[in-house]
Amino acid sequence: MDAIVLAGGYATRLWPITRRRPKMLLPVGETTVIDGVLQSLEDDDRIGTTYLSTNEAFADEFEAHIDEMGYEKVQLSVESTADEDEKFGVVGALAQLIDREGIDDDLFIIGGDNLIGFDPSEFLDFFEEHDGPALAAYDVGSREKAKSYGLVELDGERVVDFQEKPNNPKSTLVSIACYAFPADSLRFEEYLSGDNNPDEPGWYIDWLQQQEPVSAFTFDDVWFDIGTPDSYFETVEWKLDGGSLIHPDATVENSAIGDTVHVMAGAEVTDSSLDRAIIFPDAEVHDCDLDETILGEDVHVEGYNMSGSLIINR
Repeated sequence: MDAIVLAGGYATRLWPITRRRPKMLLPVGETTVIDGVLQSLEDDDRIGTTYLSTNEAFADEFEAHIDEMGYEKVQLSVESTADEDEKFGVVGALAQLIDREGIDDDLFIIGGDNLIGFDPSEFLDFFEEHDGPALAAYDVGSREKAKSYGLVELDGERVVDFQEKPNNPKSTLVSIACYAFPADSLRFEEYLSGDNNPDEPGWYIDWLQQQEPVSAFTFDDVWFDIGTPDSYFETVEWKLDGGSLIHPDATVENSAIGDTVHVMAGAEVTDSSLDRAIIFPDAEVHDCDLDETILGEDVHVEGYNMSGSLIINR
């Protein structure tokens, strides 16, 4: 089978940090958001080609990252958009990618901005056992949170109803961006020809489960949907186990380093206090008190008390 890792979004809720950087390449501890998934697919013998689906704006960054990491299965597939306003919708983009790359095998699809606690190979085991379309589902534990996702209703392991971003969710079990389809269930063109919603994959799942059985792989491990500064900090906090990570090539002098602090290579921190702070390479922090703050590359700050700030060097 083949795989598609979705990395075509523009992450506007994380701007300015992601204005010129794909959020999938944001550091999370000593790795990035996307590398856990890419490495797992690289190691799974069932996967032939992993198509990393992105846009024209970030294609060069992903190409350089693929080369740097030495992935052998990963192939970049670029949609012809360079701005949020030009996007086709996820289902529309998937249909175009499948046609563009000539995909006719079973297919695994996962969001590149998801950090999941289970190994994708576990999900693929489930898919093989059930011999039909499958999705991964997670209990977010809050009906308010459930409003932002696709709500899944199950009878055993079978999906019997699906509601995309309901106003009044009946439960808290939601679909995450993790799907597997047999080749004959890749019916995106048929779906789109019926004037159906091209945006979220959940609309396609709702349509598909009315055509054929769809199974749900439920899991209790962690899941982070990285789309906001808060969710990014939560992900880093989990990865660092609440601690700190100071790169050997960073300089930290006469400073108090609190919880969930990541100081990257070449950064310099002196006479400062940091708590829940992410300092990108070659940034400089002098005589500052930073909380819930992200500083981009080469940013220099001195004599500031900041909280809840995202700062880049223009």
